[in-house]
Amino acid sequence: MIKFLDLQKINLVRQEEIEQRLLDTFRSGWYLQGKELRTFESALAAYIGVDHAIGVASGLDALRLILRGYIELGVIHEGDEIIVPANTYIASILAITDNRLKPVLVEPESATYNIDFEKIEMAVSARTKAIMVVHLYGRCAWSEKLVQLADKYDLKIIEDSAQAIGACWCNRRTGGLGDAAGFSFYPGKNLGALGDGGAVLTNDLQLKEIVSSLANYGASEKYIHRFKGINSRLSELQATVLNVKLKYLDEENAQRREIAHRYSAGIENTSILLPEEPADSLEHVWHLFVIRSAARYKLQDHLRDHHIQTLIHYPVPPHKQEAYQEWNDLHLPLSEQIHQQVLSLPISPVMTTEETEKVIAAVNSFRAVQ
Repeated sequence: MIKFLDLQKINLVRQEEIEQRLLDTFRSGWYLQGKELRTFESALAAYIGVDHAIGVASGLDALRLILRGYIELGVIHEGDEIIVPANTYIASILAITDNRLKPVLVEPESATYNIDFEKIEMAVSARTKAIMVVHLYGRCAWSEKLVQLADKYDLKIIEDSAQAIGACWCNRRTGGLGDAAGFSFYPGKNLGALGDGGAVLTNDLQLKEIVSSLANYGASEKYIHRFKGINSRLSELQATVLNVKLKYLDEENAQRREIAHRYSAGIENTSILLPEEPADSLEHVWHLFVIRSAARYKLQDHLRDHHIQTLIHYPVPPHKQEAYQEWNDLHLPLSEQIHQQVLSLPISPVMTTEETEKVIAAVNSFRAVQ
């Protein structure tokens, strides 16, 4: 079986270095808010090209804390609106509603699956305070038009960079394009920990200080609590792993791009819709290689019969989830069609050329109608 993502194999490539560093951390006796975290925050900020990085417990917490930070700063108020793509993972939406803010869903572009920049202005109201762009599947979602809109209406731009670490726009990395960004280090991400983890990145010193405090029980110093905070800290053990893996991220993203290029060049099945390759390959880090088929489940069964594991990202859009029953009657046709048709092929830095070619051959042999 060609696994969708062989995490064991991915991590074993760095086994010796990771194990030695973990042993050092274990022996240090310091497991929270220590040297490894400071080293990682510094290295991550430098890699992205921003002034500040704050390690937190998850990508969802990173987005939640950014919005909460802006609320504490008085930039955003309860009930304000945040524009967000309709075609995204539910975490983007949860971060907004957790802060008692109102998500305003905007349809994606059909070619990129990212938010349609041409539709954003129609969604702006007097209560709009920010645009949350999601670099979905690893593709950078950015444009001059987006920046102009934010300037015109005095809106913050928050990047959900959970899937796109290392992607670039005009030689600037995602996470360093907007006012603040949230990252996820869930094990399956391009930069994955050995458990949950996340980070907030920003050039805004005030926001950095408030987020740091909010994530540590709202404390400004030990036992002195300025805010009603939460416990959301990236552990020394996870920071240790990420310190090792960050050094190899660009190399591994390049391997993903090579596999994606092979897929794009080799898959010739006219019943399959392939993802668009951006003109500048650095705009995409191919966290996922997502194809579309009107016969998705039949295709998935066909690939399983050929010993190829696939996943669906994601079968149900946020506005059709039971958690958001108040939106269930909302009709967003493109988002709904995308969620009904997408299928993610295996892609990772440890996939071999032989495995890639096997996937291509199996996809090409599929017949939607026998």
